[in-house]
Amino acid sequence: MGRVLVVDPSIAGASGDMLVAALLDLVGDQGVGVLKSLGEAVKRCCSWVEDLRVAVEDVTKHGFRAKRLKVELRERGGHRHGGEILRAVECASQKLGLSERGRGIALAAIRLLLEAEASIHGSSAEEVHLHEAGSADTVIDVVGSAALVERIGDLEDVYVLPVAVGGGRVRIEHGLVPAPAPATLELLRRGGLYTVGGPVEKELATPTGVALIVAMGAKPVKFLPPMRPLAVGYGAGAMDLPGVPNVLRVIVGEGDPGLGEESVVILETDVDDVTGEVLGHVIGRAMDAGALDISVIPSHRKKGRPGYLVRVLVRPGDEAAIARLLVEELGTLGVRVVPVKRFVVPERSFVETRLSIGGREFAVRVKVSRDSQGRIVAVKPEYSDLERVSREANVPLRLVAQEVMRRVELEEP
Repeated sequence: MGRVLVVDPSIAGASGDMLVAALLDLVGDQGVGVLKSLGEAVKRCCSWVEDLRVAVEDVTKHGFRAKRLKVELRERGGHRHGGEILRAVECASQKLGLSERGRGIALAAIRLLLEAEASIHGSSAEEVHLHEAGSADTVIDVVGSAALVERIGDLEDVYVLPVAVGGGRVRIEHGLVPAPAPATLELLRRGGLYTVGGPVEKELATPTGVALIVAMGAKPVKFLPPMRPLAVGYGAGAMDLPGVPNVLRVIVGEGDPGLGEESVVILETDVDDVTGEVLGHVIGRAMDAGALDISVIPSHRKKGRPGYLVRVLVRPGDEAAIARLLVEELGTLGVRVVPVKRFVVPERSFVETRLSIGGREFAVRVKVSRDSQGRIVAVKPEYSDLERVSREANVPLRLVAQEVMRRVELEEP
């Protein structure tokens, strides 16, 4: 049963310093040495830094106890180019002795950040002139977060809830822009993350915070995944927001034992003017086109007419083609598209069992489904084999099925 990490920016967004503080709160005493080493490494790797102090303090945000990262920083000159920040992150990661996993998170985050800024400003990642992100602050946030994720230990998965992006206008170097800022929006797009506007007219999600979440390989989810929470950390932002605790929450938990998880898409349409023959034809065509499953459900339509709800389950990426098939074959004027998550038994395989009926030997395939712990959760004989044995041996199908199940129980551990 593996451990999972959930990043929850649905309360008040995410920034780099909030993530560092939340992870510090999560790992507790394990993070004490990280701060001291982090400050020393960043000071040595950022040649433009004249003075740097990194500390953490306990604060309260609208009744929530949280950690807040405090950085006292004095730098020479203006903001840096992308290449300088990248080399500083590489240097600090090395001096902190980060593992391959930790270095991978740090370098992926800074590269994502630079690429997003470059794509917005029409420059290269090496030459892009950074403004808000062009400070040793960014190096602290990126390398600190990677180092603290290491302290959590092995993780089976990382998840992220919808990111609160705030609202209103944000003032950046190039003027006023709507929240989220362009670089933040580009990173949200690249990571495929869910977003939610509000809850206040402020910038709540920053490019560094989102880049770190994406670099951790976080899977976007709308709700907490099934797990048993083990530890929770809260990281506070600098602002005091009206009516909202300005905190980012991170949770470590034990993942759900035994079930796999995958994304699928449900297609739905209502019809009241097609025949059973047409519906049967559509079922066949949809399955041939790659549908995972299809159901036709009787319904009561407008003006008292009987009708059907046609529901098709498809893999992400197949929805457009199969929706088009439904429109063409059924004459419907619209198809609803609903992305969903489902839990599945991760291991399914066929075994062959042999049985003797009337002096004759028959082979029957049996589908055995197991959870991730190897436990059998379902056993089902293949219908076509049961039907063949029933016909050839002249024995009722239900008796053949019972005999197969008896043999499987004897054979399977």
